[in-house]
This record gives sequence, C-alpha cells and structure tokens, in this order.
Amino acid sequence: MVLHHFHLKADWPGGRNEVGYIESDKLKTKISIPKEMDGPDIGTNPDEMLLGAAATCYIISLAAMIERAGLPLESMDMDSEGIVDVTDGVFTYKKIIHKPQVSLKSEASEKDLRKLKQLVEKAEKSCMISKAIQGNVELELEADTKIAER
Repeated sequence: MVLHHFHLKADWPGGRNEVGYIESDKLKTKISIPKEMDGPDIGTNPDEMLLGAAATCYIISLAAMIERAGLPLESMDMDSEGIVDVTDGVFTYKKIIHKPQVSLKSEASEKDLRKLKQLVEKAEKSCMISKAIQGNVELELEADTKIAER
C-alpha cells in the first residue's frame, strides 16, 4: 500500500467574520465566510473548496479514462454547482451537480460516443473525492456528450 500525505496550514485571527489564510504546497489563499452566508467574502471558502475538489477530481478522472480508452477527444470543459441548505441556522452541503461538455473529434464513431457516455458516468463513481463524500452529499450529472461536426 502507498499512502500519500498532504499538508495544509491554516491561520485564523479571531471571530466569525475575520479573514484567515491557508497554505499548502500549491494552494495559498485568503479564506473567509462567503457573502451568501453574511461573511466578508474575501478569498475562498469551504463551500468553494469542496466544490473545487469534487470538480477537479471528476474532470481529471474523466480525462484519464478517455485517454486510456483511446477516444479521440476534441474538447472538454465543465461547469459545476454546489447547493448548500440552511435550515434553522444549520448549514448542510446538499448537492453537487457536474455539467461536463465533452466533444469527440468528427471522425469518432457512434461506438466511441457510447463508450464516452459510459465513462462520464463511471468517472463520478471512481473519483476519490466523490467516494469520500458519498452518502453525505448528493452527486448529480448533467452531461452533454457529442461528436464534433465535420
């Protein structure tokens, strides 16, 4: 078994509406409560970071699967949305919706497109962040897959 260790240092100066700072190997940013939750909205926040972790894990997993399958990728991008519920002052991360747009090159076959659609689904189930939040945060896909026009 191989274990990978990741480290992050967080500095927080005081109360709820202060601005802190986090630093890891490649991530260095200010942090605060977002404006939607009546915070100062400086830097990033846990809601964005969880969404970012889920989205980057998904799209990187999908890219690796497409490459391994030898599919002729034309383009790939994605929008993702995180939904946080506030009930009686309790914040709950309810859902993450990934909306990948993946296009295969014009020479791709219908078989390639069917394989792509399978991989779009499989990537969500195999991504380590998706696995980590499974059962706590609902995951939804709204994929747009196609073959580019000639």
